[in-house]
Amino acid sequence: MEDIYEKLEALLRSLGLKKTELRIYRLLLEKKKPMRITEIVKELGISERSVREHVLSLYRRGMLRRELIQQGWLGYTYTAVSPGELLENIKRYILERISELEREFKGTRN
Repeated sequence: MEDIYEKLEALLRSLGLKKTELRIYRLLLEKKKPMRITEIVKELGISERSVREHVLSLYRRGMLRRELIQQGWLGYTYTAVSPGELLENIKRYILERISELEREFKGTRN
């Protein structure tokens, strides 16, 4: 199973993911439970600002889910999408970009 994760990480690196983003995704994937930013900071020993930046990037890329929680304060917890779902998201994104480019190229040929 470890080999599969290494191949997935290699693919994600080739798509431009940063080392810290990979560490955050892997942590959330392994923990299999929602985590707050402060918990991720403690686990990885990275600055809160950096974790917030990378978590937001991962969330926007469809690699993380977030849930609004209210426990005397408002905040989010984050969980990793499964590797299978992540691959489907990547495939869908790439195919959509290819279709867009094909339409643009067809429009410029005329």
